Amino acid sequence: MSNDFSPLIKPLTIGRGAKAVTLATPVILAPLSGVTDLPFRALAKSLGAGLVVSEMIASWAMVRENRNTMRMAEVVAGGGPSSVQLAGCDPDAMAEAARIAVANGADLIDINFGCPVKKVAVGQAAGSALMRDEMHAARILEATARAVDVPVTLKMRMGWDHNSLNAPTLARIAEECGIAMITVHGRTRQQFYEGVADWDFIAQVKQAVTLPVIVNGDITTEQKAETALRRSGADGVMIGRGAYGRPWFLKQVADYLTTGKHTPSPSLSEQKAILLEHYRAIRAYFGEGPGVRLGRKHVAWYSHGLHGSAAFRAQMNRLDNGAAVEQLIHDFYDPLIGAGFVRQDEMALAA
Repeated sequence: MSNDFSPLIKPLTIGRGAKAVTLATPVILAPLSGVTDLPFRALAKSLGAGLVVSEMIASWAMVRENRNTMRMAEVVAGGGPSSVQLAGCDPDAMAEAARIAVANGADLIDINFGCPVKKVAVGQAAGSALMRDEMHAARILEATARAVDVPVTLKMRMGWDHNSLNAPTLARIAEECGIAMITVHGRTRQQFYEGVADWDFIAQVKQAVTLPVIVNGDITTEQKAETALRRSGADGVMIGRGAYGRPWFLKQVADYLTTGKHTPSPSLSEQKAILLEHYRAIRAYFGEGPGVRLGRKHVAWYSHGLHGSAAFRAQMNRLDNGAAVEQLIHDFYDPLIGAGFVRQDEMALAA
């Protein structure tokens, strides 16, 4: 990387007026069902994420004030903006859910036109299914944008399949409906998460609108973030699976895209401390029993790439006591820390 590196990202303002939101660094934590709960979002934000987005929230459940749904939609207190992502196929329900989310502290509302899961896209005619009906999609976008005074954003895919790559068209519709930013995952619905994200296609969306556009999909290293931005022409990046077990990764990406310099990962001792903080926050938030179960996947992700991690995960998954899991974490990490072991993130992602 040369000394005359030009920053690839800059502060990004979403929306207009008094409720516009400015991201100091547009490196965004993706909405991930079963992953980006409040403890994870709070940790990612504290470690430098430019914006965090809730798990996908069903609009009808929000309107009915389902207890679990309202918990999923809680926003992180203090220190930068938070977004709540809504999914649904009824414009009125989406509008009402947006009003509820804003009343509860959301700085932005994100609309999901990207979820590929059969239960959502087929069973509920929501998520990525809405890309197949542009007129109905427009009704949802317009109703939601009109319902609240905070910026409303949209996350979608390239299209339903490769015979209907209509993201540029839908992006223009979204802009006309009052949407303030668009994120595009570089796959179709039919691809789910297979194949490779097409960052080049996202350039067509960027060229179709004057709105900020965010590139999403397969961003697991700083170099891939740079390539995704250069090929898409996007204004920022959204990171999902690349943050599993690495909540500090978003800050590394932000630093790299701003300065061209790599920020080292935390030491293994620091990673252990972050893991324990995260694990305790999960149990405190969800309760001991549910927290132990929900925490297993996170503990497993943190351990990927470490010597003996497969055996560690197998043993951890048999434990149902949080204190016992914590002791196992100490027993696993401390010898590695003492030996000066360095976790290799690329190895971790492949594990």
